[in-house]
Amino acid sequence: MKLDRYDLKILEILSRDGRITKSKLAEAINLSVSPCWERVRRLEKAGIIEGYSARINAGALVKRTPVWVQVELKAHNAESFARFEALVHATPEVTECVAVGGGVDYLIKFETDSIDAYQRLMDAWLTGEAGIERYFTYIVTKTVKRPAPGFSPDDLA
Repeated sequence: MKLDRYDLKILEILSRDGRITKSKLAEAINLSVSPCWERVRRLEKAGIIEGYSARINAGALVKRTPVWVQVELKAHNAESFARFEALVHATPEVTECVAVGGGVDYLIKFETDSIDAYQRLMDAWLTGEAGIERYFTYIVTKTVKRPAPGFSPDDLA
């Protein structure tokens, strides 16, 4: 799908403010409401806009302790990766996980009630079928920068 400057501006605005009114969005991109809204619907139908949501500050509801972990698996085959990734998906305390190259296999962010709760969870992984060879735990002492919501046309460059 070819995107023009209006489409890119719509994406940029909606990524920051999904609750903007149709008329304010149209005004922001200098189109009338009807053509602007048709563009939004087209972007939704094409799967470029996947949905709308609210960012929830979970820390305001429940105090969570973030812990980052590097994990290296014992075996490096499709079955081992699939088994480990299924465990990650089944663990609600895992809030982020990426597979990486270069010495370790995964970087994982856990958010638990305490360091003790994290360690009990990791102990269960180690005694289970996770297939972990070694892991390194990094306790977060402060958050320096969080990912900012939003889309910029520069993201496509």
